[in-house]
Amino acid sequence: MAQRFVLQGRTALVTGAASGIGAALSLALAGRGCALALADRDAQGLAETARAARAAGVTVSEHVLDLADREALLALPEAVRVHHGGLHLLVNNAGVALGGRFEDTDPADIDWLMDVNLHAVMRLTHACLPLLRAQAQAQIVNLSSVFGIIAPAGQAAYAASKFAVRGFTEALRHEVEGTGLGVTLVHPGGVATAIARNARRPRTMDPHEAAEAHLAFERLLTMSPAKAAAAILRGIETRAPRVVIGADARRALLIQRLMPVRYWSLIRRAVRDT
Repeated sequence: MAQRFVLQGRTALVTGAASGIGAALSLALAGRGCALALADRDAQGLAETARAARAAGVTVSEHVLDLADREALLALPEAVRVHHGGLHLLVNNAGVALGGRFEDTDPADIDWLMDVNLHAVMRLTHACLPLLRAQAQAQIVNLSSVFGIIAPAGQAAYAASKFAVRGFTEALRHEVEGTGLGVTLVHPGGVATAIARNARRPRTMDPHEAAEAHLAFERLLTMSPAKAAAAILRGIETRAPRVVIGADARRALLIQRLMPVRYWSLIRRAVRDT
């Protein structure tokens, strides 16, 4: 059994910390006595999370950057080292969404999504490895999605990015096995965040169709970010290799195992009836 990961007195870097799961997890970590380096492109939201975290008595640094900006991203680990002296926990939480039929999707939007959801995860992980390796015990947490388990129609690019995060994380976990570095893969189900509201869609998509798709997706987002964060926190502390959050994600996992090719026909009917 893996040694428990103690957060008190350690430092975590959390991306996408301005809202949603990232903000909730940051506050949960602060409650455990963990210092925080918080990163997001939303300066106002980031400041609010940082202010709430500081109320728990921990050191907090704020890093406003766009994860698609490669130079700014690669400079982040050094900024964390200068401010905090080291790093014990990396949480790659930030993500964006892109809906609509694949053939209607602008390739530039696909590049944007991949830069944030996949390339930033891999680049930041690679850049942070020297800091993490310097610790006797460290942890990497990468957020995939329920759409890293199943791939719904209308989510080709998003699912591709989240399946890729899953593959990268599992391979990395195998590479560091037996060392002090642990790796946790997280598959959240429908968590009530702003990701659907902020999702990009094909510019040629009918506005009525886009609104209907948005409402249908929003109906699936029922779990509070705080509840999801609590599950991730347990996974960090127990150094779990995988955390599947929510009954919807667990059902999707089971259905995909039982019907690896035909699962969408069943899930599509269930979603339509929701």
